[in-house]
Amino acid sequence: MTLLGARLSAIAPGLVEIELPVADELTQQNGFLHAGALLAALDTACGYAALTLMPARAEVLTVELKSNLLSPVRSGTVKARGEVLRAGRVLTVCHGDAFEVVGNEATHVATMLTTMIAREEDAAATTSRG
Repeated sequence: MTLLGARLSAIAPGLVEIELPVADELTQQNGFLHAGALLAALDTACGYAALTLMPARAEVLTVELKSNLLSPVRSGTVKARGEVLRAGRVLTVCHGDAFEVVGNEATHVATMLTTMIAREEDAAATTSRG
């Protein structure tokens, strides 16, 4: 998310918001925000929303997602909001919505349904990440 210029803007149990400024480096051939960048922010918001309800040493991975792109993003900032619909012991289902925010105007640009899996933190991987 750092590479994309995204930042965490809100966090609560079962809910996370990420803001992604639209930058020229993230646009595709027609000048719209690339869907990959938009969906990465939305998937991350859903994943971290799920993580807020998991045990302290848990990690989260996306195991399934379905997305709908509703409108191209031209400028401003994308606000990606992930929210837990149902938290289970292993699988958590989340819903996400993304909005293009320009001034006081917000346009719904994408929606997502995800399934996240809780895994135990891998001590060897944590050590190697430093």
